[in-house]
Amino acid sequence: MNTTSTDGTDGTTGPHRADLIVYGAGGQVGRALVTEALRRGLTVTAAVRDPRRHADLARPGVTLLRCDVTDPAAVAATAPGHPAAISSVYTPDTPSAEFYRAATTALVTGLDRAGVRRLLHIGVATTLQTTPGTAVHDTPGFPDAHRAFSLGHTAALDLLHASPAHLDWVVVTPPMDLDRTAPATGHYRVGGPHVLGPRIAQADLAIAVIDELTTPTHHRQQIAVAA
Repeated sequence: MNTTSTDGTDGTTGPHRADLIVYGAGGQVGRALVTEALRRGLTVTAAVRDPRRHADLARPGVTLLRCDVTDPAAVAATAPGHPAAISSVYTPDTPSAEFYRAATTALVTGLDRAGVRRLLHIGVATTLQTTPGTAVHDTPGFPDAHRAFSLGHTAALDLLHASPAHLDWVVVTPPMDLDRTAPATGHYRVGGPHVLGPRIAQADLAIAVIDELTTPTHHRQQIAVAA
């Protein structure tokens, strides 16, 4: 297995070849995705805003790179050589709608420039439908602050729907109860863009995402996963 690492001081010097690139690899879900990919014997490029904060990600099988996911040029520089990308990005520093519009635009544009045609994006449960056409965030009494965050993810979904047809994207959406400490069971359910169940272990979410990566069964759509 070829392995490289970088301290991320430039982070964009030439193509880095691995089985996948994970944008937002320093977050909790991103780390679970990296771990599951490595468990499968895959090589991973871990793209983060500040590699020095996530130096522990650099290990055999992982290339650690700096990338501002809201910058199309940065995405285009880090993506070449990867058959697929995963986006598990978040920041508390920018309003949700602004951030997810910028990040999704940069991913669509940058991956296109890099020739990467497969994107898996981690969604948020509040965008799922409770009844046809009614998202969780549109139900009576839903908190306004949480709705604003959810609408950012909706903006990202709208941009993906409007993306070029050759981008084969999937938004994988876990339930609101994402158990970050439960061990993996290896079992999960998959459904359409509607509320499917109340919880899933984070480790099982990672299994579901890497399963979809290695054996694509959904295309240009939002799906829900649950225990």
